[in-house]
Amino acid sequence: MFLYDPTIIMLIPVLLISMYAQYKVKSTFNKYSEISTNVNKTAAEIVRELLVENGVNDIKVKRIEGDLNDHYDPKNKVLNLSQNIYASNSIAAIGVAAHEAGHAIQDAKGYTPLKLRANLVPAASIGSSWGLPMAIIGFFLQTQFLIALGFIMFLGAFIFHLVTLPVEFNASKRALTLLKSNNILNPKELKGAKKVLRAAAFTYVSATLVALVNLVRIAVLFGMGSND
Repeated sequence: MFLYDPTIIMLIPVLLISMYAQYKVKSTFNKYSEISTNVNKTAAEIVRELLVENGVNDIKVKRIEGDLNDHYDPKNKVLNLSQNIYASNSIAAIGVAAHEAGHAIQDAKGYTPLKLRANLVPAASIGSSWGLPMAIIGFFLQTQFLIALGFIMFLGAFIFHLVTLPVEFNASKRALTLLKSNNILNPKELKGAKKVLRAAAFTYVSATLVALVNLVRIAVLFGMGSND
């Protein structure tokens, strides 16, 4: 007998939103990565200056392979910039790099949501990998315990996505404020950087929506299982 998860249809709308978010961030980034700024410095140089100006002197800025995989590593105190960001002075590059600097400054100032997100990483990793599959297996085996366990595990992943939102929004806000207050970007360039960071933020919103729908799916499976 073919096993069919009746809740799978709930994913379609949010998956479409997620696909649009990925398209939007790539198209916006590509557009503004072609536009150089008037500042005669690379994104890496600007990041180092912003960190020093904010009293953050223990962060290494590294160039890494890949595309749009820029991230700040709070455990090792390393700010990683992808190869198309590190040495560029484009609007997109400087906006993304400043955003990562925002994360480093969050860490230095003890920003609570960032610390909370770091503590949730193990639970999120396990929950996102095993929560939903366990619930679906529990549904087909008619085992309420497995469905409930899957729900609890996936709840950790959902909370991680939820906490990520203020972390990312705050980092972008810090980035734009720093770029403006230090006169690094002119008003037109700043507007472009804002569009890049807004598009990137949309991907986090869409990821949270996907996690929410999957959490609801598990709850529905639990209800359906209890009626059989």
